[in-house]
Amino acid sequence: MPSETTVLPQSQPPDRSFAGLFGDEVLGHRIIELHRWALRQGLQGSSIEQLFNGFCRQLVADGVKLWRGYAGMRTLHPQWSGYGFTWRREHTAVEEEQFERKGRAEPSFDTSPVRHLMARAEQGEPDPRMRRRLAAGIDERDFPVLEEFYAAGASDYYAQVFSFGDNDQSAGTGVFLSFTSDGPAGFTESDLNLIQMTLPALALAIKAEASHVVASGLLAAYLGEDAGRRVHAGAIERGSVESMHAILWYADIRGFTGIADSEPGLNVVRLLDEVFETLTAPLRRRGGQVMKFIGDGMLATFAFDAGDRAQICQLALDAAEEAMQALDIMNSGREYTMLPAARVDFALHLGDVLYGNIGAADRLDFTVIGPAVNEVDRIEKLCEPLGRSVLVSAEFAAAAALPDRLMSLGEHMLRGVREPREIFGLTAES
Repeated sequence: MPSETTVLPQSQPPDRSFAGLFGDEVLGHRIIELHRWALRQGLQGSSIEQLFNGFCRQLVADGVKLWRGYAGMRTLHPQWSGYGFTWRREHTAVEEEQFERKGRAEPSFDTSPVRHLMARAEQGEPDPRMRRRLAAGIDERDFPVLEEFYAAGASDYYAQVFSFGDNDQSAGTGVFLSFTSDGPAGFTESDLNLIQMTLPALALAIKAEASHVVASGLLAAYLGEDAGRRVHAGAIERGSVESMHAILWYADIRGFTGIADSEPGLNVVRLLDEVFETLTAPLRRRGGQVMKFIGDGMLATFAFDAGDRAQICQLALDAAEEAMQALDIMNSGREYTMLPAARVDFALHLGDVLYGNIGAADRLDFTVIGPAVNEVDRIEKLCEPLGRSVLVSAEFAAAAALPDRLMSLGEHMLRGVREPREIFGLTAES
């Protein structure tokens, strides 16, 4: 929803410092106020939706015949290549879209004003811009999207790109901004002056918020959602840990060394990517947090912060069973294309762990440690000798309270643990 501070007050006296520059004190006042608003919103940490919605609404309040506005930007994220925000006069909120990272851009992007202006920015042109008077003739509609806008009633189009940092667009970020009018005469000279003089402030405010979004996304991707959020919030001091009672969910590819020795390196990487995505998907839907990938293994946690213990244990067990089924489907497809399949073993345990920053002064890891972490690894090592794909500890089985789904497999020694431990397996694997 739009911010309540979106529309600017109109009662302040005009600032006469702009009179000589534009010969129009009212326009100068509008520029100053919109510029101040954009900077203030940026300092307050307003979202990009609020920023762009407020900016477009203010242009309309200042008499600009604005029909559509668009803001798009690249981002640094392993899944998303960028974000887009579309404002329409008839709507009350900005529409947001995410662009999935692909090897090849969509044809519509290659023939768009966005791509054209980005190419000019890559060539070193500072803040490239374009204007097209759509109603002036077909030559002004030299991009397919402009023809679409004209068919929908648009008469004028203005766009500009602001680069953030250097001009290496493949590594950096920036923002593309466009504004479309459906007024009979399009944008007036005053309209364009207002837009052009205030866009740098808007771009700077968007950059501040975009940097925050990029940092949050990267931390979540590399550390996990919960750990990334904690680090971004300031949990960065070495040795700063907290005790957490949690389920430990561990998975490991059986016989991975043989696969790695016999397959080309790229095939091994693709296999790991497929396996880890297959394992992570059921966790993602149930609130599990992936802590780390350890070679061909993966450690995740389910915290007992919310919900009852039995329910969360059931969610963790459901995730393991769903992952097993999804792996069977994945392996069928890989075998059909003569690629190596992957057998994965699972272990589920619960206990107290320390969760936080551990490492060297200049290289930290946000992770979990404790005897329970070592024990879940040892439990997984029993899967192959016991002929099972899923094993759980007695502590987990007691908390889950699922006698119909779990059965005792007797007591077994765990490497490095003095006393034998009772181990449970899935009844369905009997």
